[in-house]
Amino acid sequence: MAIDKERKIEVIKKIEEIIAKGKSLVFVNFHGLTVAGINNLRRNLQTKGMGYYVAKKTLIRRAFAGAKIEGELPELGGEVAIAWGDDDLAPVKEIYDWHKKNQDVIKIIGGVFEGAFAPAEKMLTLAKIPSREVLLGQFVNIINSPIQGLVIALDAIAKKK
Repeated sequence: MAIDKERKIEVIKKIEEIIAKGKSLVFVNFHGLTVAGINNLRRNLQTKGMGYYVAKKTLIRRAFAGAKIEGELPELGGEVAIAWGDDDLAPVKEIYDWHKKNQDVIKIIGGVFEGAFAPAEKMLTLAKIPSREVLLGQFVNIINSPIQGLVIALDAIAKKK
């Protein structure tokens, strides 16, 4: 569907705002996702302080042409949306969760992480990093392990005597 020049300028400005305020961006191919599914995804992201915006690929390319981002824009195939957020990993993790549930209709095709374009493989790797709470729990478990082993050994010695 053709849109007029004023609307194209508005869309490019909106994407430039997204680029400026998003710490990380995820390019999403949502071919086959229903309108209800898109609205559900958008609402889910908004409740967590993130955004989701659908635009034409040519307008996305124009907006990124003026941005100071290292590397080359990944190939944007199919219907493309941008998910963004204030957290570095939250948008990619949320989209990855949706990807796991709906592999045939939504997939990550790239993104922007730490000021550089990233291919889909890197974004998927980032999505698989455990959350901060899980990492802290694992760290505490590692610290606690030698102490726990010592306590078990001392308890066994005490039971023998």
